[in-house]
Amino acid sequence: MAIDYIKKATKTSATGEDDTRKIVGEMLAKIEAGGGEVAANYARDLDKWTGPIVVTEEDIANADKLVSDKLKSDIQFSHERVHRFAEAQLGSMNEFETELSDGLIAGQRLIPVNTAGCYIPGGRYAHIASAIMSVTTAKVAGVKNVIACSPPGKDRGVHPAIIYTANLCGADTLLTLGGVQGVAAMAFGLFTGHPADILVGPGNRFVAEAKRILFGRVGIDLFAGPTEILIIADETADPEIVACDLVSQAEHGPDSPAWLVTTSRTLADQTMALIDKYCDMLPEPNKTAARDAWRDYGEVILTDTNEEAVKVSDDYAPEHLEVHTTNLDWWLNNLSNYGSLFLGEETTVSYGDKASGPNHILPTKGAGKYTGGLSVGKFIKTVTYQRMSREANRGVGVASSRISRLEGMEGHALSGDVRLAKYFPDEEFDLKAD
Repeated sequence: MAIDYIKKATKTSATGEDDTRKIVGEMLAKIEAGGGEVAANYARDLDKWTGPIVVTEEDIANADKLVSDKLKSDIQFSHERVHRFAEAQLGSMNEFETELSDGLIAGQRLIPVNTAGCYIPGGRYAHIASAIMSVTTAKVAGVKNVIACSPPGKDRGVHPAIIYTANLCGADTLLTLGGVQGVAAMAFGLFTGHPADILVGPGNRFVAEAKRILFGRVGIDLFAGPTEILIIADETADPEIVACDLVSQAEHGPDSPAWLVTTSRTLADQTMALIDKYCDMLPEPNKTAARDAWRDYGEVILTDTNEEAVKVSDDYAPEHLEVHTTNLDWWLNNLSNYGSLFLGEETTVSYGDKASGPNHILPTKGAGKYTGGLSVGKFIKTVTYQRMSREANRGVGVASSRISRLEGMEGHALSGDVRLAKYFPDEEFDLKAD
């Protein structure tokens, strides 16, 4: 048994993190101290935007006119499937109440957060799907205030398709801000008066770092970095499709990892020989981004067995995991760590990114070992409650007081003592620790 790296990456997801952390930390501090004016100044200096920050009703009406009927139909198609999947997720969550012992009632409630901040990438691309994935899911969860932000494009504000989509999906406010300043504005409640309880959405390394620094002060969907794809393939896989799918994710940027794990040396060689072909089919700057990503972050790993392939994949915990093999159910039952799983040649990460339904905001950098992607549950607090009869205090009070004293927590013990004395004045209890 052996694991052979036919191609090994020269860079990792941690490359360049220290510089990013320093820049983002300084920006957040300045924006928090200076408020909306400083955030607007960053928009002016970094994105050359001097117009209004809050997208107006007039902007929304104009965007509706600028988006073609065909694109509207596609956006609505995607929104419907994401909405239905989110509704199914919500339906799988339940409140309950149970009697743990006589007179001791405990339960669980599901309460949406009040305000969600949804980051929608812009810049070179109009990330329509990210607006659908984040805003729709928050609204299905029942979030009252959904604040979205997206960077302005060259010589214009937010892309009209993003404005149309955010409005369709139910965003209450859309800000013409990107990068760190956009994340900060949502976190601090600038321009809206509603500080976000949770920040969600994909973004570049500066956006991801801003969310990481703010985590704890606000919730975040997950720790995320550049998009990742890992494909597991055997000798039955089509190397053309495998190569195309690897390149399709590498075009996100020059730091997007693309990994192939295969039990077939022939498939590995054929796929590697086709990478340049599919890179060359891309326009610039996508072509250069994909080539650089494959050069620096691409890997091809040969394993002897399916079990070894599972181990490699689970160690990487990729954001997107495609399986191009026979016996797909075996892989479904044996793979554990991933953001989202795509079983069989007939589906692809690109479908999941755009329109098929499950959320495309997913964990990267190994975070798939402990979390899944964005879901309705991310916007909902699972909180507990309890109540009990006086009679139930007889057992719970005694046990709590004795455990508290054993731990050296006398104040905790007294809380039980006083209740026992009040509710059972004629009884004596052994409340000493062992």
